[in-house]
Amino acid sequence: MTQSDFITSDSIRSDFSAAMSAMYRDEVPAYGTLMRLVARVNEEVLAADPEMRERLAVTDSLERISEERHGAIRLGTAQELSTMRRVFAVMGMHPVGYYDLSTAGVPVHSTAFRPVGDARLKINPFRVFTSLLRLDLIKDEVLRNEAADVLSKRKIFTDGALALVEKAERQGGLDRQDAERFVEEVLQTFRWHDKAIVSADMYERLHNAHRLIADVVSFKGPHINHLTPRTLDIDQVQERMPGEGIAPKAIVEGPPARRCPILLRQTSFKALEEAVSFRDAGGSWRSGSHTARFGEIEQRGIALTPKGRALYDRLLNEARQRCRPAADGSNTSEYEAALAEAFRAFPDDWNAIRRHGLGYFTYSLTAEGQRRKRIDMDLEAAIDAGLVRFDPIVYEDFLPVSAAGIFQSNLGDDATQEFVASPNQKMFERELGATVLDEFTHYAGIMRASLDRCLRHGGFAAAAAE
Repeated sequence: MTQSDFITSDSIRSDFSAAMSAMYRDEVPAYGTLMRLVARVNEEVLAADPEMRERLAVTDSLERISEERHGAIRLGTAQELSTMRRVFAVMGMHPVGYYDLSTAGVPVHSTAFRPVGDARLKINPFRVFTSLLRLDLIKDEVLRNEAADVLSKRKIFTDGALALVEKAERQGGLDRQDAERFVEEVLQTFRWHDKAIVSADMYERLHNAHRLIADVVSFKGPHINHLTPRTLDIDQVQERMPGEGIAPKAIVEGPPARRCPILLRQTSFKALEEAVSFRDAGGSWRSGSHTARFGEIEQRGIALTPKGRALYDRLLNEARQRCRPAADGSNTSEYEAALAEAFRAFPDDWNAIRRHGLGYFTYSLTAEGQRRKRIDMDLEAAIDAGLVRFDPIVYEDFLPVSAAGIFQSNLGDDATQEFVASPNQKMFERELGATVLDEFTHYAGIMRASLDRCLRHGGFAAAAAE
């Protein structure tokens, strides 16, 4: 078999993303309702904002909006995590970033598997936020050991999936027939299972420690717990959700609404209470329920530099010190006002963000710039003269506080074990079997490459904040 017989990893990723979306729509019908609502809002935004439509068209991002998804799974063991890394590699998805969610009271640390590079992202930007349970953070030693024993005995991947991963690694890819089988086999890992692999008593003890621990340990597989479409106006979606029979969470996580969106804003509908069964001591099944799966929506803005991210973190902390959002939404207006007030200190103009070195941009020659044989001026002068344009680089990653806020609002806000901040990237990477890509380095590289392309045209000096 030659390389020309292989299906590209981008095609496999696109097929898997489509199959996952179809499966989740069947399992959670409200997700389909959410997708239709997001599509309507996006169409309205683009119709009302020709400048946004033009910018998305120029950067080849217009077509990807309707197909864009991210999902999330939670794994229980290092072996599951390292195997999942190999599975996603077949789809051209790699671990980017390290997230310690214990800082927000959730006993996991995570990475995002996603395509890397502008061309691959434009083909299909499917991402999966992948968390590994921190058993070491469970205070109850007996429960911790019981949970570890349960997890050590489960097998979340089919034999067919493992065989195809090994085949792809051995021969450097998969042909069309194998790629179709790969998508079908791997999809089984993400399916919902309504029969628990622990007793009702153990489920209750896991649940009392933290609902997320019960979700990870109690079932045959990790089941995709949400899929997320991208909207161009998250506030409109949030406002209209109740009219579609969907109950949204109290607040939109992330920065406030802005003319120039930054980083990531997220909201979701409340998790479903689903019927599950537990086997009793006599071997019979008894009825129960579990709450985990939900629908999420996101609005993506510009990727921020370390300087911009430090400012963002400081302003978010200031807002939350003034008013911490209540789980029941009773102080939503007060929190939103505090957030808006704090973020007045963050420029809301693309050129100001760029000049202050707060965000990452791509640079390209305008039509007039391309007509010139040489541009004898520096970058800023070339921009002012209309010879070079700059466009914000979309933030492709995640925010720990926002992710934890989504997790908590959908797993329950009742008091459970508290977890102190406990970052351990070295341990995570050891269990992953690879290092994670630093997102700042990656975005800076994209910006630098765009400047280099402009420079090859000749003449102006590159000067951009990093």
